[in-house]
Amino acid sequence: MMILAGLGNYEPKYLRNRHNVGFMALDVIANAWSAGPWRKRFQSQACELVVGSQKLLLLKPQTFYNNSGHAVGEAANFYRVAPENVVVFHDELDLAPGKFRMKTGGGAAGNNGIKSITAQIGPDFRRARIGIGHPGDKGRVTGYVLSDFAKAEEDWLIDLLDAIADSLDLLAKGEFDAFQTRVTHKAPAPEPVKRGRPDDA
Repeated sequence: MMILAGLGNYEPKYLRNRHNVGFMALDVIANAWSAGPWRKRFQSQACELVVGSQKLLLLKPQTFYNNSGHAVGEAANFYRVAPENVVVFHDELDLAPGKFRMKTGGGAAGNNGIKSITAQIGPDFRRARIGIGHPGDKGRVTGYVLSDFAKAEEDWLIDLLDAIADSLDLLAKGEFDAFQTRVTHKAPAPEPVKRGRPDDA
């Protein structure tokens, strides 16, 4: 079994926030692959699907973003899933908008959701990092990640999430480099734009 967890906040007001792009990725995957119904399990909304010979458990923790490790750890312990078979989809400030990178292990880089998961299962899980860009000033980060994607970002966001879902067969086979390559080829990141004030983001 492989666990795919998305990071986000469960309340409706956060639905389209940049911080919720991990939830968005799992919703697109579930729809594209006709996953089973979402149910309350492991302090999460959870559903299952089978891709090839691999069973996948999709998790959207309902613990708030910064405490996602409690849900991921509970599911991983229940199914005895090793960290290398846990893939966490999350927003990444250090990647330009629309860029996508896979990474295994490493530090949390200030991401409290990643820090929470590390505390529960160790650092050696896989991170599917969805670039949202940085607002340019550390003091703006909280407002930036908790604001909705701008209309101008919708095209690349839809393309990227669709590419992730379309490439799921490679992820399920454990071909992580090939998964990243196909996603980035299907949905190349947009040309960088100069950001204005936070209200313009």
